[in-house]
Amino acid sequence: MSRSIIQKVLVLAACTTFIFAGCQSRNPAQLKKDLDKEMYGMIDSKWRDEFGPRSNYKVRDAEPSPNDIQVSRVLPAGTVLGLPQAVAVATDHNRVYQLEKDFLYIEAMDLRLERHKFDLIPFGAGDAGYVRDDDDKGVTAGATLGAEKLLETGARIGVSLTAAWVEILSGNARSGFANIFTVLYDQPLLRGSDPNIVLEELTQAERDLLYDIRSFSRFRKKFVVTTIEQYYTVLQYYDQAENAKSNYLTLVNVYDYAQKLSEAGRLPQFELEQAMQDKLIASDGVIQAEKNYKQALDDFKLSLGIPTETEMQLDYNELTILRTVEMKMPSFSESQAVETALANRLDLANALDAVKDAERKILVALDNLRPDLRLIAAAESQNKEDPLTLRNRGDSVFVGLHFDPNLDKFPQENAYRLALLIVDQNMRAYEEKIDTIVLDVREAYRDLAEAAQRYENQSEQLKLAKQRFDNTMYLLQYMRANTRDVLDAQKDLYGAQDEATAALVNYTIAMLRFYRDVEILQVKPGGMWETRVVRNNY
Repeated sequence: MSRSIIQKVLVLAACTTFIFAGCQSRNPAQLKKDLDKEMYGMIDSKWRDEFGPRSNYKVRDAEPSPNDIQVSRVLPAGTVLGLPQAVAVATDHNRVYQLEKDFLYIEAMDLRLERHKFDLIPFGAGDAGYVRDDDDKGVTAGATLGAEKLLETGARIGVSLTAAWVEILSGNARSGFANIFTVLYDQPLLRGSDPNIVLEELTQAERDLLYDIRSFSRFRKKFVVTTIEQYYTVLQYYDQAENAKSNYLTLVNVYDYAQKLSEAGRLPQFELEQAMQDKLIASDGVIQAEKNYKQALDDFKLSLGIPTETEMQLDYNELTILRTVEMKMPSFSESQAVETALANRLDLANALDAVKDAERKILVALDNLRPDLRLIAAAESQNKEDPLTLRNRGDSVFVGLHFDPNLDKFPQENAYRLALLIVDQNMRAYEEKIDTIVLDVREAYRDLAEAAQRYENQSEQLKLAKQRFDNTMYLLQYMRANTRDVLDAQKDLYGAQDEATAALVNYTIAMLRFYRDVEILQVKPGGMWETRVVRNNY
């Protein structure tokens, strides 16, 4: 076999081999693992310390972070779910939380695509067939292999190698072979030549991932606060049910005592009937309170992402612990809180960056108004034997300019004016975000102050209500108070118990919301929270 034939066979075989190699699918499990590693590598590179620990941010089917705490969705029957465990379950199973993690991952995939546009991108194709006309029939085969790259200057460079083979089967058997090597260079000189313009979509994708990380971190804080709020709210319903039972038992004792006095002729019948009526009302209250508690617990299970039929209860000691904590206002002023929030709120940082993004889009719109002038160069090396004429053809080179004066600028002019409007819109949105944050912080500060004062008042009322009931019950024994006095005192005590717990829970929630709105709340790897020191204000 001649050297020429060997070269032709090798060229065609190489093209075909590369094309078929590209058709081979990667192992799905390994592909997923590689993609996860790449996506989270990009996310981690943009994650800053002020966003909180890198935990609870990976999609469910990815390898978890070392900081993640994973909890089974199916809990053992009779589980007592503590507050930290409840938050861990929620961050691992809540469907909305999982969706937010998906959005973060998808944003990373979008960035991957934008980065890929500046990679060396291969391409290839192959074909084979049988042809027949009036005079001849034959078989053909061919393959093309190449690559293209976009540069930051807007230039596109492409290379390709094409190999083809034709054999004529009728008449005198003849065959032909050709291989063509092509290089193409396309460089913008006016429109699309500024690297900042060329890289704009990539720049935006890089920034979008940062914004999504901020948004996820902000969402995570709000989510944890909401979960803790729900936890304490369920405990509040539980406490109400316990208070209702205690109220009923107390009224049973009051009725029994009143019945003895009535039988001894020391108490009018109508007072005994009053005690009986209040006892029945209290019994109904127990039924209603237990129903409310069970419904709140089921709603919380749904929020956690666990089956609602799971038999579990929350840790009542969490409420007991709250009662031992001193309730007081933070040691900083409202103006300091506002200043800290404006300096640290992640959603405000996104709003400000959106203005900068819109300003860059003006430069893109102006660039699109420019004419299009391109330097184009191409070179082609051919080694071709025509199966009919058997002629060899040589090489060719082309260098030239392409010019488009962009005579119809109506769409681009509209796009430019729209870009100006969007800058103004984003600036207004940024200013509105500032006003909203100031309003949120001021309101949260007032809510916290009110909650602290209200808890102090309700605690004092509860103390007085207990004393009043004890006193009236004592006076009843000596007939210096009637049954109605005792029943009224117990009613007030029952209400004071519920109000004191409500004030305690409201204070805790107000405190969490305040720290969240000021942006000093940090979510710990286990899902719980802590406050961080910012600018020496705290």
